[in-house]
Amino acid sequence: MGRVAKKKTTQKAPPLDKLLKPAAGVALAMLGYYFMKGMSAEIPRIDVNDSLALREVFFGEGASGKDFAVLCHPEAKDGSVGLPVSSVFQDSHDDGSAPVEYAIIDCDHVLPDSGKTIYEKFKLNKKKRPTIFVSGKVGPPKQVPEKHLKTGAMLTKLLKQMLEPHAAKIEKTKELKEKCLNKDVCGLLLKGGKPEPFVKHAMANLLGKYPSVQFASVDSTLLFLTNLEEYLPEYVAGEHRFVVFKKVSGGLAEADGRLKTSIIPLEDSLTFNSMNSLVSNALNGKQVKKIPALPNIKTRTRKLEEAERQKRDRKKDQARRKAQDDQKPPPQTFSANDGSKEGRRLERERRRAEHNAQNNVKPKTPEEIAEIENKRRERMEEEAAKWKIEGEDEAEEGTPFEEEDTGDEEFEDIDDEEEDDDEDVLDLD
Repeated sequence: MGRVAKKKTTQKAPPLDKLLKPAAGVALAMLGYYFMKGMSAEIPRIDVNDSLALREVFFGEGASGKDFAVLCHPEAKDGSVGLPVSSVFQDSHDDGSAPVEYAIIDCDHVLPDSGKTIYEKFKLNKKKRPTIFVSGKVGPPKQVPEKHLKTGAMLTKLLKQMLEPHAAKIEKTKELKEKCLNKDVCGLLLKGGKPEPFVKHAMANLLGKYPSVQFASVDSTLLFLTNLEEYLPEYVAGEHRFVVFKKVSGGLAEADGRLKTSIIPLEDSLTFNSMNSLVSNALNGKQVKKIPALPNIKTRTRKLEEAERQKRDRKKDQARRKAQDDQKPPPQTFSANDGSKEGRRLERERRRAEHNAQNNVKPKTPEEIAEIENKRRERMEEEAAKWKIEGEDEAEEGTPFEEEDTGDEEFEDIDDEEEDDDEDVLDLD
């Protein structure tokens, strides 16, 4: 059987009146968009003759304490309309999410104090268009790089990065000293991987709660902090660690002296409450521990990890020996002296140690002991020389010693006369 040919169906175009309504709607929407864009809020212009306003914009003086994003834009003269405002600056202003006040100023104005234009005073490159700078509380005018001026969204993103509080990213030892260790208090997050949302929220809350505290982060999967790792929980991939530094003294300048710092490591799990408690203790000077050397950043290697593991083992051995010493009975005292030779020796050592401790007596070295012994022998020889008998007074060897007869004493025999008298008395009877 042969195939039956299908009938071709042709579709007719819709009536023109049905296309007019959608086209009219699109046209009205586009007109409304451009109308609203033209109705954007007007950006205020700074009066160049108001010195107080200029100082507030340039240096953040005054009670407002605001940050400014300022566009260099010439003033219209002779009643002319003037140049249009940069669309990049206008779009960023209309977005409104950046924490900054937008303003326009005539940078060709000559400042009366210096006789220089605003371009010359703050070294702004007039050739880079649009010429936008950031100033106010953040510091003197600083020109926005040209690479961030392609769209309004890019400008807004830069302003947020410059002005919103955020944790500094640290990759080198120099950055660690400048951005963290040299600050009064600094909280450092050692990331063990990609931070979870709760970690980001915790850091954001800390940044908002402690504006005077510097916060920073280090990628521990790639970097190793010598002189610090042994005080923290051991590194485990995927687990984050947190430590707070509190500056003790010194600084980075030579006149400040050696920079010294102390730490409070986080031993508990990483939560906002535990991190908040740690920062609060550091601000109040509680539980801080001085470290003998400043941390240095190096690339993480197995050799460094092994060295750090050995340090941990040595610290554990020291703690174990100290615990054993604390459990030993106290040394024997005088009351425990039983009169034996060993007991008397222990008592002498105890008293000697007490005497040395009370009088700050340091034990003598073998050289000092030998010097004292030599001086003692010299004194003995000198004393012996003083008592040595002269040669003429010495008796000859073998000659007996005889007493001299002075002849001064006379002895009389009285006993014989007394006996004669007794005999005469007896005869009379």
